[in-house]
Amino acid sequence: MEAVVPLRTTFTATATAASTARPRLSFQPLAKNFAFSRLIPAGISMTDRARSSLQCPPVRVQQDGSAVVSEDTISEEDALKIKEWEVERLQDEIAASQGIRIRRRPPTRPPLHYVGPFEFQVENEGNTPCNILEEIIWYKDKEVLQMKERTPLSALKKAISSAPPTRDFLGALRRSYSRTGLPGLIAEVKKASPSRGLLREDFNPVKIAKAYEKGGAACLSVLTDEKYFQGSFENLEAIRNAGVECPLLCKEFVVDAWQIYYARIKGADAILLIAAVLPDIDIMYMTKICKLLGLTALVEVHDEREMDRVLGIDGIELIGINNRDLGTFKVDISNTKNLLEGERGKRIHEEGIIVVGESGLFTPADVAYVQEAGVKAVLVGESLVKQMDPAKGISELFGKDIS
Repeated sequence: MEAVVPLRTTFTATATAASTARPRLSFQPLAKNFAFSRLIPAGISMTDRARSSLQCPPVRVQQDGSAVVSEDTISEEDALKIKEWEVERLQDEIAASQGIRIRRRPPTRPPLHYVGPFEFQVENEGNTPCNILEEIIWYKDKEVLQMKERTPLSALKKAISSAPPTRDFLGALRRSYSRTGLPGLIAEVKKASPSRGLLREDFNPVKIAKAYEKGGAACLSVLTDEKYFQGSFENLEAIRNAGVECPLLCKEFVVDAWQIYYARIKGADAILLIAAVLPDIDIMYMTKICKLLGLTALVEVHDEREMDRVLGIDGIELIGINNRDLGTFKVDISNTKNLLEGERGKRIHEEGIIVVGESGLFTPADVAYVQEAGVKAVLVGESLVKQMDPAKGISELFGKDIS
């Protein structure tokens, strides 16, 4: 029996075939500075990309391991579809190898004329989201594609020149910690969530933001996802234009660097990157983009493997520990303590990384617990935004006035 794999110039792939086993892929280790853009050079036109695929005809791998070049040819359009589909599958393979269970987009059948090991994998993959985060990411992938068509990256880069300067997000957290002796507060402007539904009917983002600032918040987090959290980039922009001095975190589900540029022109000083969604190479690339734009990257982790991955990336300055289980949505604040014990906690301290405790913080005892574990900031939304007087809610959260 024969298996067919396409010839690639960037990855080395080997396929083995047997009558009772499906083909498996093995990849050479990626260089630390590897970028997926190398798979399809950005300067090559769509037609040229397809034509380059035709210059590399499929290689037929025989049962004895030898390879022969197939004489089959396909159209330029089909060649392009195959190449782009393969890139998506390779991205999925690398993400899975890093323990990432959130798929970037729904699995699709191979394009017409595709032959190779990937065609066997999609047969056993579900085409429904495994949890709410994956559902959000699948929707976000399509949404961002549409937004990019309306406003290309070149337009965003041009707009940045007239955008207001960014404020020091990390500095604000450090100053708050030094002033109060308590974790710096990132208070969240949040109207709704998938797990809790509508949190506040009389939702006025600017009014809430000013109340948070008056109550002693060091920074603010603004939800910008519309479909699942009823947020918007307009809320972020309105808060920035209203004269609120607290640095602003854009709380978005980032799947593309384009979103970072967009957040920057809308007034963000920091942006969220989720390790459960983004492979290491994406986090490395996006944190560099953030530095170029003057933004702080808050990299969020949920478990030990994600924490170890993020600690292995150079230049990380701010890590958020989310105490919410992505599968069950159950919250357990002991997750923060567990991830900061032993060598991890020692390394974080030595490198001067600020850790943010997220989710499940409602009382002074909760704040004290995560502070003792090693956090120097907390991100709180639900327990504050529900309060008629958010400033009073901050005092109740910390057990005293921190304004």
